[in-house]
Amino acid sequence: MRLLLDGGIVDVYVDKGDRQVLNPMLDAEVEAVGVATARFDGKMQQVGVGLAVSSLDEIKVIKRSERDPWTLPLTEMDHVLDTYHVKNSSGRVRVHGTITYYQAGSAIVLQNGQKSLWIMTTMEEPLQVGYEADVTGFPDAHFGFLTLVGGEVQETGAYRPVAALPVTRSQLTASRNVFDLVSVEGQVVSVVHESAQDQYVLVSEGQIFSAIVRRSQVGSAPPPPLKDIPAGARVRVTGICVLQNSNPFEREVPYDILMRSPDDIAMVARPTWRNVRNLTIAVSLLLVVLIVVGARAWVIERRMRRHSASLAAVEQRRSHILEDINGSRPLTEILEQIAELVSFKLGGAPSWCQVADGARLGNVPPDVAKLRVAHREIPARSGPALGTLFAALRLGSAPTVNEAETLSRGVELATLAIETRRLYSDLLHRSEFDMLTDIGNRFSLEKLLDAQIEKSRTDASIFGLIYIDLDLFKQVNDLYGHRIGDLYLQEAALRMKRQLRSFDTLARLGGDEFAALVPRVRNRAEVEEISLRLEQCFNAPFALEEVSLRGAASVGIALFPEDGKTKDSLLNIADAAMYGKKRGKRQAAGNAGSGEMPTAQNSL
Repeated sequence: MRLLLDGGIVDVYVDKGDRQVLNPMLDAEVEAVGVATARFDGKMQQVGVGLAVSSLDEIKVIKRSERDPWTLPLTEMDHVLDTYHVKNSSGRVRVHGTITYYQAGSAIVLQNGQKSLWIMTTMEEPLQVGYEADVTGFPDAHFGFLTLVGGEVQETGAYRPVAALPVTRSQLTASRNVFDLVSVEGQVVSVVHESAQDQYVLVSEGQIFSAIVRRSQVGSAPPPPLKDIPAGARVRVTGICVLQNSNPFEREVPYDILMRSPDDIAMVARPTWRNVRNLTIAVSLLLVVLIVVGARAWVIERRMRRHSASLAAVEQRRSHILEDINGSRPLTEILEQIAELVSFKLGGAPSWCQVADGARLGNVPPDVAKLRVAHREIPARSGPALGTLFAALRLGSAPTVNEAETLSRGVELATLAIETRRLYSDLLHRSEFDMLTDIGNRFSLEKLLDAQIEKSRTDASIFGLIYIDLDLFKQVNDLYGHRIGDLYLQEAALRMKRQLRSFDTLARLGGDEFAALVPRVRNRAEVEEISLRLEQCFNAPFALEEVSLRGAASVGIALFPEDGKTKDSLLNIADAAMYGKKRGKRQAAGNAGSGEMPTAQNSL
């Protein structure tokens, strides 16, 4: 769900719920409660914000749309802009750096140290690469990348060129050099001429990428011709690294190199002549050589196409897994998908995942003893391993680089999936439970109260709410310290919980105040009987390390709907009843002349 706030867009990710419930919320004003998240690019620069919501119950409609969007009158396509209205209060910013790329009327790239930025501009004035400049514009995020739009450039006249950073394919696919001026080596596969750009198709470490020279749309001067570099030659390409997507959790992101001119490519080594023929071979044999070369080129092209299709399939599967990790798909299914991805990259070899102290997921062959089993532990960011990832290969086969790399990528995804789920579960528990007493907190009690009120209104039933306050708790902390005070709260919560039925709920509202929701009662007397048990459970002494003391509590009750029909009214009535009893105890103690502070063995 995408929400429009005064400050911009917030993406809301809902873990579970009926998707159809979202349809009536289109154009409605809603309130969502969840955990704040952020989206980052490959350089860990924030490019957006989000909100992780546990279920659709945390999204409330405040004001519905005045009109169903699906009943709007049809608009002619050429009149769509008539309703366009944008109010953007983003402030203009100024950045400084060296110009590493410029395409008149389109874009400019600034780099300052290890930081670089893509800037959209309509300027057509000639700018020189290597000179420092100031640029003003408006911040934005396009396709997950931090950018400036509406750029205006002012050169400073200082010539401080940026040296291209030598990198490898693995470094570029890690999404850490986006928009940086880099240089990388590769082997030329082919040259492609298009109307808007020319590109060299290169391969490096088994992966394909393109080195692109874009034609400027400003002016009529013909573009300089590309260098005549034969296929198979090894070259070094210099230019700006551009990625197809940006994801800080992705380990292999497809990339291209955006060259500034044809001079940014240099041949390092000429192609190897693999089909050297003797010059004395007859003309008749030359025809055979041509046929062989043509067949070989066809085979290479076919292999490249298959390789490209395989890479695309792997990237698509990995993208789906990352989406599921950030979504609501069960962890079991995600780990099975990871095992299937490993199997796919290893040519169909069976693969499975063994979770530490958990299930075995994936394809375990029955004759595993007759196969060579490769494995890799799934590491945790801290603590013991989370499990192990296995792959069964042909017995007698030698380990390969692809095998090690595939298992490494698999365990990285598995670590991310398992720890993301554990982090979410821990955050959810902390949001609804009191960390000291391990019972519900005020937030969870209010949620239960809302649900119980709705249920009781539906079936015309009653329920009770009991408010409990520990007497003279502050003096326990003053006399014995907060350590004994915490132990007293824990023991008190445990005693009170034992007095309740299995379907009753005890929650800590804060400090020394508790509340109990008793949903299944027939009359006020039953609620009073439960409240009496809660008071009497303090009669026995509390043995807390070296301290033994007697505690006490004051309680007040409220009955729905007799005492209140809303959550706040019930809490207020029960709270007032509790304080009435507390005042009565104080008056009785005053009349009896009791003004002593509690000590060990004294009553609270």
